This record gives sequence, structure tokens and C-alpha cells, in this order.
Amino acid sequence: MPPPTVPDRPRRPDPSETGATGPVGDPEPAGRPEPADGRERRRNRPEAEPPDGAGGGVRRPASERSGPRRVPRPRPGGPGRSGRAPLAVAAAVAAGWAALVSYLPVAVVLGAARFAEGSGDVVGAARLGLAGWLLGHGVPLQTDAGVLGLPPLALAMLAAWRVNRAGVHVSRAVRVRDRPMPGRALGVAVAVGIGYGLFGALAALLLGSGGPTAAPLRAGLTLAGFGTLAALVGAVRASGVLVLLARRTPLVLRDGLRTGVVAAMLLLGAGAGAAGLAVATGGGEAGDMIGAYHTGVRGQAGITLVSLGYAPNAAVWAASYLLGPGFAVGTDTVVRTSEVSIGALPAVPLLAGLPQGPLGGIGGAVLAVPVLAGMAAGWLLARRRMRSAVERNAAPPGWAVLLGAAAVGGPVAGALLGAAAFLSGGPLGGGRLAEVGPDYWQVTAGATVVVMVGTLIGAAAARAVARD
Repeated sequence: MPPPTVPDRPRRPDPSETGATGPVGDPEPAGRPEPADGRERRRNRPEAEPPDGAGGGVRRPASERSGPRRVPRPRPGGPGRSGRAPLAVAAAVAAGWAALVSYLPVAVVLGAARFAEGSGDVVGAARLGLAGWLLGHGVPLQTDAGVLGLPPLALAMLAAWRVNRAGVHVSRAVRVRDRPMPGRALGVAVAVGIGYGLFGALAALLLGSGGPTAAPLRAGLTLAGFGTLAALVGAVRASGVLVLLARRTPLVLRDGLRTGVVAAMLLLGAGAGAAGLAVATGGGEAGDMIGAYHTGVRGQAGITLVSLGYAPNAAVWAASYLLGPGFAVGTDTVVRTSEVSIGALPAVPLLAGLPQGPLGGIGGAVLAVPVLAGMAAGWLLARRRMRSAVERNAAPPGWAVLLGAAAVGGPVAGALLGAAAFLSGGPLGGGRLAEVGPDYWQVTAGATVVVMVGTLIGAAAARAVARD
């Protein structure tokens, strides 16, 4: 009996008719495709078009078939759409959002303190918030008591984070990652910085002439530089430029930069711990200062939040204290481990933790903290290099490479701590409070020497221990 045939197709010839032989007892199932010219025939599909004519296999053109046609979607950057936003528009929107997010907390805190005094209104609170927002970026304010130029670093950190995110968002909007180049990332940062500077100049203009005032040109330039630097960090990270720059940087310099940053962060962390411990020790005096304002619960909460805004400043001052140079709380004053010379101070809760005299005896052990921070950074450098060598099945790092990177970490940490000291100081009005904060040149020199010694000791110790 011949095998069944596929409908509307010629009957497949039986192997017995053509003389072909095959395994006995294993007949091929009906309808199974057979190889032809090295290719497999496609099985019949229910939706296949019937052949045009007997024995034909020509399908109708796609234009004559029924059913919806698939329209190809345009790719990003193709003729259908560009896939990127205009740089000016994206930068303006991102800079405006960053300015708003960093301004609102200041306006709320200062407005609450003003309302607690019973002399506040919405317009006055908004205006005072603009003054505080500009001060947080380092813009000096002209007041009846003199120049106010001591920026709260907590607000500066919040603003830097938001502008950093603005750089990230604008880089993604204009698709810098498609062609990651330093010039394009710098263009994004400059665009965001210009937009941020314009908002700063506008805020200075809105302050007017009553109460705290700021120069619009100074405000615009200061915020433009601030915004450019903060946005550049986000742009180089989001666009992939940071990876390209890291690959082109020599290994010794790259490890030295990382080691210096780690040492600086450890020192600032130690300073924050020392400042917190000092304020906690003088907590009773700080509470008396807050209660002396007689502003009620809301006013005291506002004063506390303002003091917290200056907490990073206190951490930098404490780090300078541990390094040796110390800091000043007025003209002809000094606070260091070997000498404390201060006069009458304003009733600020944050100043309740100032030492009453020089350290003596076991208290001098705090001078070893910066060296220990450098040793920890050097130890981490050596362990990271040796672990990388083991993972790559390579030889351990040589002494020259390791100690060279450790030596580079000293100047890097000194530059970072010096910049932090510069930003943390400023005048608190005229008179004897015209100088507040550490001497950044002394901090830079001291941190460079101390951290370099510590990193060299730590890296050499880790390398020697691993060798043994």
C-alpha cells in the first residue's frame, strides 16, 4: 500500500519504485521532510499560501498578502528621531531642579526659626532662604554686623550632590556615552555651570537692598564655578570618560590618587568623631546656649538644625587640630593641641566643645591619629595591589611601584585637606570674628608630610608581611 500523500502536492515516490534501499522495518513516516541539495525542506505550515498551480511552489508577493504589515521602528539617532535633547534645554532644566532642591530645605529651616521669633512672613522667609542658599555656596553676604562668609558645608555638600546628578542626567539626555570624549563631558559641565550661575545671579538680585545682600556678579561667577566642577564629576562618570582617563593614567599615579583620597577620608572621619565627642562632652553647656534664645520649641529646633549645617566645618577643624596647625575662632586666637587662646565667643551650641587648654599626658596620643590614618591607607594600597597580582597570576608588585604610589598619596591627601580647610573657614561678621577656621596652607603642608610618612610605613609593612 503506498504511503499517504500531502494534500495538493505530488505523491512522494516509494523507495521500492526508484530502487533506493533503506533499513528494513523502519519505514519513513509520511510527510517527513527530506534533504534536497544539502538543505531541509520547510514543513507545511497551516498559514502557508497554497501553490500557484499544480506542482508549483511560488508564493505571492508580500504586498498581495492579507494581514497587518510590520512597520520597522526607527532607531535612536536614526532618521526617525534624534534620540537626544538640546544641550541648552537639558542643562537649564537640570540646573533649575538642582537649585530648587537645595534651596527648599534652607528656606524651611530659616523660615521656621523666623516664625518662631514672631516676626516672620512668607516673603521674608523666602528671602532669608535665598541668603542662606547663597552663603552655602560660599557667596559672602553683607549684613549690618559686617561680612558673613562662613559657609555651612552641609548645605554645600547637598548642593554639590544635586548638581552632580544634574551632570549625570544631562549627559544621558544628550547621549554623551555614544561618543565618550573629555571635550563633550566638559561641554555638559560648562552648560550646567552657566545655568546654575544664572540662578545664583537671579537669587542675588531678588535679595534686594534690605537685610543681607549679595553682589549679583560675584554670586553668578561663584555658582557658575561651583556648578561646573560638581557637574563635571557626574558627567565624566556617566559618560564613561572616567574609565578612559583611568586607563590612560599610569598605575603609580592612579594608585597614589586613590591612596590619598582614602587617607583624607580617614582623617576627616577621625575629625568628625573627635568633634562629636567634644560636643557630647560639653552637652550641658550646649543645651544652656540653646535655651538662652527663648524662641520656643520650633525656634530651638531651627537653631539646632543650623548648628548641624556647620557640623562638617567642625569635622574639618577637628582634623586640623589633630594634624597640629589647629584653627582660629577670631582674630589673634588659636586652638591647637599645644596652645589654646580664645576670648569671648558667640552663644553658638557648636562652640561648646572647644577645648579649655592644651593637651597633656595621655591626651597627646591623639597626634598619632593622622599617622595611623596614613598607615591604614598604605596598608590597603599594598593589599589591593597584591590581591590583584594573585588574581592575574602575576608577580607581586615591586618595591619601587608600591612605595612610589604611597609617596604620591601624601601630596594628594594634603591638597584635599587643604581645600577642605579653605572652604570651611570665613568671617562671621566684622571685628574680632573676621577670622574663623584653620590656615589652609599649614593644613596642606602638615597633612602632606604626615600622610606620606604613614602611607610609606603602611605599604612597606604590608609588603614585608606578605613576603614573609
